[in-house]
Amino acid sequence: MDVEQRYRKRSLWLDGALAQFSPRPPLEGDRDVDVAIVGAGFTGLWTAYALTLRDPSLRIAIVEAETAGYGASGRNGGFVSAGIAGEAHVYSRRQGAEGVVRAERAAIEGIDWIGAVVGSESIDCGWVKGGSYRVATSTPQLERAKAGLEARRARGYGVGDAWLVTPEEIEAEVRIAGVLGGTYTPHCARADPGRLVRGLADACERRGVVIHERSAARSIAPGRVTCANGSLRAAVVVRATEAFTTRLPGERRSYLPLASHMLATEPLSAETWAKIGWAGCAPIADQHYQFVYAQRTPDGRIALGGRGLTYRFGGAIRESNEVQPAIHGRLELALRRLFPAAAHVPVSHRWGGCFAAPRDWSMSVGFDRASGLARAGGYSGHGVVASSLAGRTLADLITGTDSDLVGLPWVGHVSRRWEPEPLRYLGARTIAKVVASADRAEDRTGRPARRVRLVQRWLPGR
Repeated sequence: MDVEQRYRKRSLWLDGALAQFSPRPPLEGDRDVDVAIVGAGFTGLWTAYALTLRDPSLRIAIVEAETAGYGASGRNGGFVSAGIAGEAHVYSRRQGAEGVVRAERAAIEGIDWIGAVVGSESIDCGWVKGGSYRVATSTPQLERAKAGLEARRARGYGVGDAWLVTPEEIEAEVRIAGVLGGTYTPHCARADPGRLVRGLADACERRGVVIHERSAARSIAPGRVTCANGSLRAAVVVRATEAFTTRLPGERRSYLPLASHMLATEPLSAETWAKIGWAGCAPIADQHYQFVYAQRTPDGRIALGGRGLTYRFGGAIRESNEVQPAIHGRLELALRRLFPAAAHVPVSHRWGGCFAAPRDWSMSVGFDRASGLARAGGYSGHGVVASSLAGRTLADLITGTDSDLVGLPWVGHVSRRWEPEPLRYLGARTIAKVVASADRAEDRTGRPARRVRLVQRWLPGR
């Protein structure tokens, strides 16, 4: 398989975005720059882009092990959504309730910031800001949706930021089988993440940023990033490697690389779309513990994914593990269950990818001016907006710009490391089995599954 086909097989999004694939040259020889960035996903690219806004004279180079958007940035659900990437109780310990409220507002405002860049840089990614729905198909799910709304109210969400919706209100937007109600927020956009991340890479290059693809960093140290055939010497070195951080020396226990899987149908006919609706393109997510999420894609498909908390022993990240027949089979059943009008539509793409889960499920951004080392990541699967906030924050920290972003509670936060193997593997497997059985029990009985209390303290919030 050639390089182009290998990259295009990683997701529906990359399949479309790489239709006109032209690989960027790898790093050859040694170069001096002002800022060296490792990773051409959303974090690295937003950092570079924001730096060009702050100081266009900076010499910025990015090294990427594969191709821009290869990782989670080119494989996610395409939700450009608000909500902090982390746990409120973690951030409140650092800055109190007021800090959590500021973080929530920054995430909300971050959606429109991305939308403005999409517009100004003419990035063709199917951007539609139509909000999103959390839908419930059982009584326990509906109660969780209500509890989630109350939790967001406590974090500063007003009546115009999110509210309860009836089955009739949901069905006026999108017809989902068995829906009992849910919540709606206007703070979400739909996008094709592959075209967004590739368009952002192009925008960075137009601003003078140099991107070297197929240039894996062998070491990251103060003042230098070393690759197989060259190195970057820089006063500032940014690590923007997210789940792939665990492949770097000494970083295996920094994150838990958890897999999320997705599938997409062939484009639906106009007749089928008339039965489903969804003209506003507001993404949806259900309220299972192992929840599923879906969007109407710009080219008229349904793309649906789910969080199975899949973890491989030792944190292995392999392309051979991305398509999982059992997991994708369950996702296909969920697709047919939620959208019976599309039951006859073939599935065209199946894929998976890893996101980085810190030990406390909370993101971090940091810059040590003495060493020149900067880092950001740990978005726990909520990285489309969080990565742009992180990139803008790093740009402000690096250039010494005083802003509201540098005072947010994830700046300077450091999560404790995960336990060694086999403890983290056994723990991850146990939690996944408990929440999966809780979902099955609730679907069968219509009553809350109390067993989830056994693992509640280790589950991320929503």
